[in-house]
Amino acid sequence: MIDTALIEKINTVLADEFEVDADMIQPDAPLMETLNLDSLDLVDMVVLIEHNFGFTVVAKDFAGIKTFNDFYHFINSRLDEKKETPK
Repeated sequence: MIDTALIEKINTVLADEFEVDADMIQPDAPLMETLNLDSLDLVDMVVLIEHNFGFTVVAKDFAGIKTFNDFYHFINSRLDEKKETPK
């Protein structure tokens, strides 16, 4: 189960960065269409993730992400991996 605080943080970061109404960000809504993302915006998304969540992503990481729920699970799983990696 994904922490509600993490979902709220993700929604806030995305709404601020991509200038969309936070109410439009719903778990089953299509991520790319809702945020009106093009390929250049994905570069911004990569930087946004690295800055706010502390891990590196590449464009292919977005291949299976269709909805916000997919995105939440992606972020959550990468944060879990980061916790498990010894320093």
